[in-house]
Amino acid sequence: MPEATARKKFSCPACGAEAGWNPAKKLLVCPFCATTSPAQAELSPTGTEVITEHDLVAALRSIPDSQRGWQADKTSVKCQSCQAISVFDAARVGQRCDFCGSSALVPYEEIKEAFRPESLLPMKISETAVRDTIRQWYGSRWFAPNRLGRGALTDTVKGLYIPYWTFDAKVHAEWTAESGYYFYETEIYTDQNGRTQTRQVRQIRWVPSAGSLDHFFDDKLVPASRGVQPEMLRKIEPFPTTQDLVPYNAGYLSGWVVERYQIDLLAAAAQARGQMDEEMVRLCAEQVPGDTHRDLQVADDYSGQTFKHILVPIWLLTYHYGNRNYQVVINGYTGVIAGGYPKSWVKILLAVLAALALLGLIALVANQR
Repeated sequence: MPEATARKKFSCPACGAEAGWNPAKKLLVCPFCATTSPAQAELSPTGTEVITEHDLVAALRSIPDSQRGWQADKTSVKCQSCQAISVFDAARVGQRCDFCGSSALVPYEEIKEAFRPESLLPMKISETAVRDTIRQWYGSRWFAPNRLGRGALTDTVKGLYIPYWTFDAKVHAEWTAESGYYFYETEIYTDQNGRTQTRQVRQIRWVPSAGSLDHFFDDKLVPASRGVQPEMLRKIEPFPTTQDLVPYNAGYLSGWVVERYQIDLLAAAAQARGQMDEEMVRLCAEQVPGDTHRDLQVADDYSGQTFKHILVPIWLLTYHYGNRNYQVVINGYTGVIAGGYPKSWVKILLAVLAALALLGLIALVANQR
């Protein structure tokens, strides 16, 4: 019979109720008696907090069961609308999807538990600060309808942890290309009036060139979320994963909803490799001498490939306006905001008319000189 292990709960030391992580105080806070307590990190035998980079090649072959699971009692549901898989404390009952607002939630049971995050960024921006940020953001959207800013849309803001993969790699590249050097020749031609004229015509002299480049990729980020629009995540990046990560501790997630990754390690590694390949081509192109180049060929050799599975904090606002859904996303660590919003055709028309009037005025003044 397999051994059963009790999972961690984060009980208030004063009254015994379950405590949740408070980003403003950076402590676990009891919602009933307000008692605070730290989220104790698990230390290595030397007493230090260590974040391990996993070997990518070995992990693609097999991820051990010891690195799976959330180390806390959690419940998972899958949204039938946006397909996001939300993981939250077992005592909570999910009513609506925190990502799209849909009520079409069904229990999600995994054949095998998810690969446990190696580390995370604790939620740093408080809900009060987030609501102020959203109101300011609304006020700066000039083309948004006036009634959008007057609506109580901040009431639906949600704090979440979403999954990312990070990848490191050492890359040695050998490149070849043809370097182009500009020179000019005098050309004689006849203009429209039949007069002979001369002009300088640019030519290109092509010569072979070659070189090499060494580069280290440190924490190339690949989002593994289905619930948040990828273009919105790119706008609120970067997340400071190279210096501010803390080792995974379930206490940081107490009271918060977590999204389970749906872009697996294999797909994420392929995506990161494609991004690295593109970056290496750009870096090699910068090395090619001359004024221009063509036929650039890059041969890459990758080594020391490692990865981490991490969680990063965001605040998410999903709202409906007309017949469309919009998302506003705030980086829960830096406070950077990005989002979509409806456009008022009346304001756009007024802006076009104002621009046309200004152009007309400029033309009138120019003709009077």
